[in-house]
This record gives sequence, C-alpha cells and structure tokens, in this order.
Amino acid sequence: MRYPEGGGLTAERRAFREGIRLQAGERFAAGEKTAVIAKDLRVSVRSVERWRRAWREGGMEALRSAGPANAPTVTDAQFAVLEEELGKGPAAHGFDDQRWTLVRVQTVIRRQLRVSLSVATVWRLLKRHGWSWQAPARRALERDEHAVELWKKEVWPQVKGSRRPARHGLSSRTKPGSR
Repeated sequence: MRYPEGGGLTAERRAFREGIRLQAGERFAAGEKTAVIAKDLRVSVRSVERWRRAWREGGMEALRSAGPANAPTVTDAQFAVLEEELGKGPAAHGFDDQRWTLVRVQTVIRRQLRVSLSVATVWRLLKRHGWSWQAPARRALERDEHAVELWKKEVWPQVKGSRRPARHGLSSRTKPGSR
C-alpha cells in the first residue's frame, strides 16, 4: 500500500516561522533588546541573536524564508528511472530474493543514477514519492517450526540466564536510618 507524502515542514508552518522572524526584525529596528524579543516571541535568545545578525547584514529580506531546506537530491526525471528499475525487481539487479530493502534501493540509486545517498535519505525520497514499507502477510514457507521450538527450549534459556545475578548492596554508605 502506498501513502501520500505527509512529512516535512509545510508551507503554512514556514510562513508562520517567517512571520515570527519579521516581527523580530521590526523590533530590532525599534532598538529592543534581544532577551525581551526572545521572551515575547517565545523563542530562544540564540535564535534571536542569529536573526539579528542576519538582519544587520541583509535587512528584513534576510529574515524571509528561503523555502524548504531539504530540496530533493534526485530529480523527478531521475526518480522515474529509479521507479522503472525498481519495477524490474531485485533479481534483475543481482539480489538473491525478491525483497527490496533500503540498502538495496540505495545500491540501485548509486549504480543507475550515480548519486550517493544515505539510507535515511533513500527512505525520505521513497516516502516523498508515495512509497511505503511492506510487511509479509504470512510466515515464510521455509520456516522450520521444530528448529524454532528447539532454539526456544535449549538456546534461549542460556542466553536469557547469562546476565550477572543482581547483588543486594548499597552504592552509598548513606542509608536511611543510619548515622
């Protein structure tokens, strides 16, 4: 199932933040102190200092929004190529099974588009274009129930019991009721 894009900073939110910066700019022009502006606008002093520096260097225009900070690193034309490649399936790209993982998609992007992206950026890119993760609807046919039960009975108790036993003691000499 695919979900439409939903993340990121909306245009409405960007406009709101820009409005706060512009209010601060008007107050800079009026000579108000940074701490007072920060308190009234409910922002950090550090942000107001950063805005004041930008205002000094570029005026009110420097406080305007520059648009979304996370511009896509893959163009729409490149993404169309990627979708075509993903449509061929993982086996067509030399992978053992028919599962697409983020690392595999990252590899296809690097090979086909000659673009290097982090796994997190690959996920955001796919999500932005309406892709979503998929979970298997049923258990694998290859699952060996006997091996699973054996592991639970023999291996798990050893792994679970390997922690150091808790010791009763004090980490401090100050104990309630003692002097």
